[in-house]
Amino acid sequence: MQPSCLISCLRRLGLATLGLALGFGAAGAAEPDFAPLLKEQARRYPDLKVQDCYKLVFQALLGSEHAAVDEDQARRWLELEVAGMGPGPAEPLVDPISPDGRMVRVHLRPFVGRHGDLEKLAKAFVQTARAFHGSKKNLSVAWSQVVQLAARGELPFAAADAERFGSARAAEGYPAVHHSQEFNERYRPAYRVIARDFLPGLVPAQ
Repeated sequence: MQPSCLISCLRRLGLATLGLALGFGAAGAAEPDFAPLLKEQARRYPDLKVQDCYKLVFQALLGSEHAAVDEDQARRWLELEVAGMGPGPAEPLVDPISPDGRMVRVHLRPFVGRHGDLEKLAKAFVQTARAFHGSKKNLSVAWSQVVQLAARGELPFAAADAERFGSARAAEGYPAVHHSQEFNERYRPAYRVIARDFLPGLVPAQ
């Protein structure tokens, strides 16, 4: 994609600061580089849809703030999910989802397989929701990287689809979304989003 075309795309996404989003200009601060992480996710999940990519970026930058519940509710929800999750693909126990490694997904199948404590995991999930509050402005900037990667053919969906999806979510104020039906059916995701600060004493030895 030519720079002029990309700038036009980003304008349609409603990005306020193109210099910041693209890294143009001496004054533009460097933004976290999502590219290695997103390309690894696309390699692991070849049926990754634009909706699933948005969910990952949302969780990386905003954590689990959209799911703030008390510890009893979180534990009951977790126990029900574990009871019904069944088999799934091989996944790492701890899966970094932000470029700085600050936010991770703790996958439930390997967690349970290593006899992890569900009560501790539920507590860490709630602590993350209460303590970590990111910026939706950062989400709009990060989404420009998704558009660029898709335009280069490095993600399994079209740049135009990423543009449309980003524009629609921007108009809604960047809400949380569910995984796509295709992702749910093929990969049966089961995890909790946890801030790395709350991992000590939680994750069983690998």
